[in-house]
Amino acid sequence: QVQLVESGGGLVQAGGSLRLSCAASGSRFSINAMGWYRQAPGNQRELVATITSGGSTNYADSMKGRFTITNSRDNAKNTVYLQMNSLKPEDTAVYYCSAHIFLGLERYDYWGQGTQVTVSS
Repeated sequence: QVQLVESGGGLVQAGGSLRLSCAASGSRFSINAMGWYRQAPGNQRELVATITSGGSTNYADSMKGRFTITNSRDNAKNTVYLQMNSLKPEDTAVYYCSAHIFLGLERYDYWGQGTQVTVSS
């Protein structure tokens, strides 16, 4: 079972920056990709960005140029970061870390507990 522990959320003024971190541990298999998703009240969960173990990234269009996803691996722990710059009030949401493992045709998704990001105008 993969455990994901997030940190770094909080309250920031519009135009400010925040950096989210998520550490994954406990996986018996290599984690193929990690990512960030977010969910604002009344909205569905949406993609923010993902990164593969090889470093390939994918961003939602509205995050391109403002958000940067990176990863690192130290011993048995994978960590993914989300640097968020030029934050806007509409970025307010709960941000969820994700980890994805692909074994043949099987896919396993794991989620963190979420961290609140609030951007004040």
